Amino acid sequence: MHAGGAAAAAGVTIKALRYYEDIGLLSPGRAANGYRDYTAEDIRLAEEIRSLGAFGLTPKETRPFLACLRAGHEEGDHCVESLAAYQRKIDALDLLVSRLTQSRNQLIRRRDGAIRRGFPIPTTAAEPTKEPDEMLPKADPLPADLPAPADDNAAAHLPGRPLPALTFTGTDGSNICLDAVSDARWVLFFYPLTGDPAADIPDGWNEIPGARGCSQEACSFRDNLDALRSEGVDRVLALSSDRADYQQALVDRLHLPYPMLSDPRLTLADKLKLPTFEANGQRLYRRLTLVLRGATIEHVFYPVFPPDTHADQVIQWFREHRDV
Repeated sequence: MHAGGAAAAAGVTIKALRYYEDIGLLSPGRAANGYRDYTAEDIRLAEEIRSLGAFGLTPKETRPFLACLRAGHEEGDHCVESLAAYQRKIDALDLLVSRLTQSRNQLIRRRDGAIRRGFPIPTTAAEPTKEPDEMLPKADPLPADLPAPADDNAAAHLPGRPLPALTFTGTDGSNICLDAVSDARWVLFFYPLTGDPAADIPDGWNEIPGARGCSQEACSFRDNLDALRSEGVDRVLALSSDRADYQQALVDRLHLPYPMLSDPRLTLADKLKLPTFEANGQRLYRRLTLVLRGATIEHVFYPVFPPDTHADQVIQWFREHRDV
């Protein structure tokens, strides 16, 4: 069969047939007049190349499948070598998906971080009005009968210790190394996990002393961020074992203006021997707040209760230790 007929039968272009021949995938014979003469096998091989190309395989990656057909098999993937080629392509696609997903998540975090920072206002423009606190989303009020946690001295060893050089990606898209956050005073608060507003809280959660109140504490630091800064607090960060995407949803839902850090393996807890507890098969951070000067722990709030007014306690401490 001549090139035009073979290309039409295989569903490819004549140019594609020439390329397959150039890279050694097809070897058509020659008619008496010197023109290429494509056989039924050539057409079947060209169809296989086209079919696999629809799934992302390049023509060169189809060699094992073509060899399988030439060996007499009805399908190009009836050979072990073809299965290995499938796996190589799957592995390459998995890597690509992982990289693209990581890039996408970083872009989303950077975009959302830019949105939260706002945009430069021309000097001739009027001063922007700040969103009133009463317009910010609020967490549900805490039950009045929550049990208060007892001080078990699990954090007594922390003052004076330096933070390790651990790096976490914040919800604002930045990479934050704990021992290089700031040379000034700053605050790092830990919380167990935040509730899903569309789901019930875990069974028995209210009965665990100090467990309930993560969203309320997050809002407390949000609403008092300006007051903390006026007392010399350079930065506020939050850390938990929550997944990063869930923390991002919390930041978006509550309009939190500070980064949250995800530590699902509780790496920092193991490094500093921070207090943790078990609930519903999970190991979680106990509620704890560190005041830091540079990378050194200056003061520890533990236990933290009630969480919804904890930022006020932190502000009061800074007022009393302003000149220290």
